[in-house]
Amino acid sequence: MTKPILTSIKNPLIKEIRKLQRSKERRKQNLLLLEGTNAIATAERLDYPLDTVLFTEKWQESHRQLWQKISRKAQKLELVSSEVLSAIATTVNPDGVVATAIRQPAKSPKISTTKLALAVERLQDPGNLGTIIRTAVATGVDGLWLSQDSVDFDNPKVIRASVGEWFRLPIKVTNDLIPIVQEHQQSQIQVIATVPSATKTYWELDFQRPSLILLGNEGAGLSPELITLADEQVTIPVANEVESLNVGIANALLLYEAKRQSLNIKH
Repeated sequence: MTKPILTSIKNPLIKEIRKLQRSKERRKQNLLLLEGTNAIATAERLDYPLDTVLFTEKWQESHRQLWQKISRKAQKLELVSSEVLSAIATTVNPDGVVATAIRQPAKSPKISTTKLALAVERLQDPGNLGTIIRTAVATGVDGLWLSQDSVDFDNPKVIRASVGEWFRLPIKVTNDLIPIVQEHQQSQIQVIATVPSATKTYWELDFQRPSLILLGNEGAGLSPELITLADEQVTIPVANEVESLNVGIANALLLYEAKRQSLNIKH
């Protein structure tokens, strides 16, 4: 028997899943909203518990192997129209699949074993946080600390922008980054702040030492309190009077310099 296609956004299941676009509902239902093939494929590969997977006929036909894998693991599978899928997704052009996943306790970063970590303060753009997470996983970062007044780390747009790498990085949300920074310093981990007015460049840093990199708000940057606490204040040189770089790009430059040094690759 052919499975019926859900075509109404007024369907009770669809209405409940659409609520997951809001942080309050994700906590209430204890579910994540995963959008796109990459996020769902990573969740499946890491055995992250999938609850309901909603997909279009076109997606099912072009992703047979992945569909077979998730059909053995997900609690519920629903074939939906492209209109219904678009109503559920937060992206403008969803690729044909959305899923809910049962929220698992996030792995916390361990300061005692940290070689390279990030602390992110007051970040607001989910795309930026997702990019930071993806780059962090790519460069072997041990963990990320996120201030509570930042974008929700389980925002569907964050998970999507991380291209599924969200599941791999230990992340801890905290209401105060200052004691976290101090704990790193007590463990002999250098704390690095990027400040446009600094005279030292990030190329001059010794990333062979265990390091915590501080990243700030897109517009305002880091708070004065965190800048003052930092052991090192560095700048990323820019030409042509460019005011500053996107925080995701700045993060990538620092992390890949740390990666270069760890591999002993010369300039």
